[in-house]
Amino acid sequence: MPRSAVHPLPVTFPDSPLPDVAVDAQLSFDPGLPYAACLSFPLAGCSCTGSDPQVCWYFSRELLDEGRHAPAGRGDVKVCPGCAGEVLITLEGPVGKAVLSAPADAVAAFLADSFALVPAGSESRHLDIDAAVDRLLDD
Repeated sequence: MPRSAVHPLPVTFPDSPLPDVAVDAQLSFDPGLPYAACLSFPLAGCSCTGSDPQVCWYFSRELLDEGRHAPAGRGDVKVCPGCAGEVLITLEGPVGKAVLSAPADAVAAFLADSFALVPAGSESRHLDIDAAVDRLLDD
C-alpha cells in the first residue's frame, strides 16, 4: 500500500491576463499529517533557493472535498465548484490573492487516494503530534 498520495495536476489562473496557460502543480497527502492536503508549485531553481524549490499551501483535506460540491472555506483558502469539470481554489496571502482552476477529476482522484490511506473520520487515529510538531519546526 502506498505511504502517501501524490497527484500532479495542471492548474490555470482564470482571473489572470493568460487564463488558458497551464502551470504544473501537485496535490499531495501524507498520512502523518492526516487532516491536511498540500498544494505545491515548483519554482525555478537558483543559488538562493537551492535545488527543487517549491511553494506549498497546506489546507484541510475536508475543505477540498466539501468545496468540490459547494463553496467552502474562510480566510486564506476557499474552494468552490467552477464551470463544468473544474474546481476553483482561492489562495490569499498578505500581498494578494490568486484564484486557480484545477481539473475536478484530478482533484477527485487525489481525494479518493488520500481517503483510501486515511478514511474520513479516522484522522485522529493517524495523528502523531510529536512528528507533526517536528515537521512544522523543520520547515
